[in-house]
Amino acid sequence: MIAEPNVGVAVRLGIAQTLAWASSYYLPAMLAEAMARDLGISVAMVFAAFSAALIVSAVLGPYAGNLIDRSGGRPVLAASSVIFALGLAGLGLAEGPAGMFSAWLILGIGMGCGLYEAAFSALVALYGVRSRGVITGITLIAGFASTVGWPLSSYLELQIGWRGACFVWAALHLTLGLALNLSLPRLAAPGSADAAAAEDDFADDTATPSQNAHRWASIALSFVFAATWFISTAMAAHLPRLLQAGGATLATAVMVGALIGPAQVAARLLEFGFLRNIHPLLSARLAAALHPIGALAFGAIGAPAAAAFGILHGAGNGILTIAKGTLPLVIFGPTGYGSRQGLLMVPARIAQAMAPWLFGICLEAFGVRALWLSSAIALGALLVLMALPAGLSAGSRGADGRAHQ
Repeated sequence: MIAEPNVGVAVRLGIAQTLAWASSYYLPAMLAEAMARDLGISVAMVFAAFSAALIVSAVLGPYAGNLIDRSGGRPVLAASSVIFALGLAGLGLAEGPAGMFSAWLILGIGMGCGLYEAAFSALVALYGVRSRGVITGITLIAGFASTVGWPLSSYLELQIGWRGACFVWAALHLTLGLALNLSLPRLAAPGSADAAAAEDDFADDTATPSQNAHRWASIALSFVFAATWFISTAMAAHLPRLLQAGGATLATAVMVGALIGPAQVAARLLEFGFLRNIHPLLSARLAAALHPIGALAFGAIGAPAAAAFGILHGAGNGILTIAKGTLPLVIFGPTGYGSRQGLLMVPARIAQAMAPWLFGICLEAFGVRALWLSSAIALGALLVLMALPAGLSAGSRGADGRAHQ
């Protein structure tokens, strides 16, 4: 039989994911200005290199997922620790734009095979349809990546400079990150009883969906993931300016920004407890509605509703992060999960790379009315989720492997 989910694996992988996110995705926010000043380039160029890294990760994602399907997550995630270390060391050694861009491209390779999609695929390879709880578990822990990463990067930059900060992060990948990823269980040989059990455990009396139904579901999920990642990244980049454009003070904007992380974690705890008993598609629909509800409140009431907007946005984003792992599992099943997950996330990575620039243009042109754009995108994702049948691949079975009515 397929292995039972292991809390220890979720904890170790969650810590490794916290390190991976803190030292890549959340790195430029704290180090970009110092990096640009030292290298004699603009801050915009640093973020352009970061966007290029996200594009690299999008291209690489399907290949990394396919490799995890065949060999398990342990070797791929362990390799990502080394690649992250090389990219961060290269960044610390960069003497100009070429070195800086090259280092970020290496980091893009690490992001393509070492962030959530790879971690989710590793868990599905190990636990099949029982992965929902452990997927939620690692997002609970890694939800603190910015909480840990931003202060630590800032502290290191003040103490030993941005180059020293990069070297410290690289050393952490070669020690802590590598050890944690190497501690993951090995995947049973392809075609083994475990692999067969994964398929049998997901099967029921429902007929196999048609090829057209699979194609529609793939397009639908790709759109939903791209839409939600666009919104998440746009808010991460521009939330303080957006709130101030709507009448909030700088102090209020900072306070609201601080609420988003706890709101994400609180929503994930809710998902781990109450919402795990319902189909993940239903929780994703609920989560997709929270951003436009918060935006409507902020647009109608103004600054007094800023905190409500931040909490609702954060809560929705927290649950949707889990949905990115559980929806492909419940709709398509565990077979080929890694390669499919990589393909589904290609548009999301591209949207993520473009979001700061595109939403920034809208914010400059329309002020707080830029929320109309993000709300319209969120409502589009909600409509697509409403059109997706809960039982496309497994009747009414949830991602935890239990039947839901």
